[in-house]
Amino acid sequence: MTTLGNRYTGLISRYRDRLPVSADTRLISLGEGNTPLLKLKNIPALIGKNVEIYVKYEGLNPTGSFKDRGMTMAVTKAVEAGSKAVICASTGNTSAAAAAYAARAGIKAFVLIPEGKIAMGKLAQAMMYGAITLQIRGNFDDGMELVKQVANEAPVTIVNSVNPFRLQGQKTAAFEIVEELGRAPDYHCLPVGNAGNITAHWIGYCESSTPIGQKVTDSCAFCDGDCRYPKAPITTGRPKMVGYQAAGSAPFVRGEPVLNPETVATAIRIGNPQSWAQAHTVMKESGGWFDELADQEILDTQRLLAMSEGIFCEPASAASLSGALRDIKSGKIPEGSVIVCTLTGNGLKDPDTAIGQCASAVLKTIDAKLDQVRDSILQTMGV
Repeated sequence: MTTLGNRYTGLISRYRDRLPVSADTRLISLGEGNTPLLKLKNIPALIGKNVEIYVKYEGLNPTGSFKDRGMTMAVTKAVEAGSKAVICASTGNTSAAAAAYAARAGIKAFVLIPEGKIAMGKLAQAMMYGAITLQIRGNFDDGMELVKQVANEAPVTIVNSVNPFRLQGQKTAAFEIVEELGRAPDYHCLPVGNAGNITAHWIGYCESSTPIGQKVTDSCAFCDGDCRYPKAPITTGRPKMVGYQAAGSAPFVRGEPVLNPETVATAIRIGNPQSWAQAHTVMKESGGWFDELADQEILDTQRLLAMSEGIFCEPASAASLSGALRDIKSGKIPEGSVIVCTLTGNGLKDPDTAIGQCASAVLKTIDAKLDQVRDSILQTMGV
């Protein structure tokens, strides 16, 4: 059952037969998934290319990011196993999701975040949801190592993407895309930090297109030769997977970990990705590639998307579209292609960065007088 009457009850309910849950599993859900797949109307015309570009707006999940897809599965399985607490390292979105789903489940959440390197919107979420929030004097990679170590010494379940149930939840985004388009896109572009999401999407596309009984993908954490949760395929195609990183935090482009990653796109400020091997397998199997973007390119695209299409995403999310536009203009992604770009998080996650890049241009202070309001409007309209 996916609904009670006409009520949507979350992605595990919708895809129960394709996820590792039983009829008796208590589902921990906030109604995640079922996010909009929006076709861009104005930007393709601006670049003068004949392409179809869709954005999967994951910022409309309950806590404002794609992390909710994985967290509903991770916390559901943690509760099923009897866990009383979860723990994660985070650049922000994971901490928000872990805290929210732990609250929903009635268990504790512990989150490690890098001091001074988390957007305020995300920090506010973790605190309001009641997580025990520990700021460390170090970066995400330091926090991840600590989380893995402490899990051996305390009764907590890790809910970072090293938890394979996270990827199982996140793969459902690919199911939704295929169902809505009626096919797989030619290219799927994503921001890449820890690389769990690009891995999860590929698992979803592979499961959507693999006949029952055949091997799905080497990148699937659950795959042992046959898919454990098979269903008849719903598409025959698979996209090329393309991952974009910030130039100051681009270990896949560099071919090695980045010790001190820096970028305004804090959600992908990760120098030592936990899904390193899986992501390389995804690129090999899909025929895709990794590339990097300067921070200014990312910010320019974030604003372009908001002003041209009315879609507000956080900086890291804009990396997917920014990279896609560059590759469309160069011809690396050819005309006639159908492209999906994942927007991983809502723009309200990081309002300070958004205001900082545009406030001087659009925020004016005038007296509360008719003539000043009128003149400002007429001047702006060129009348």
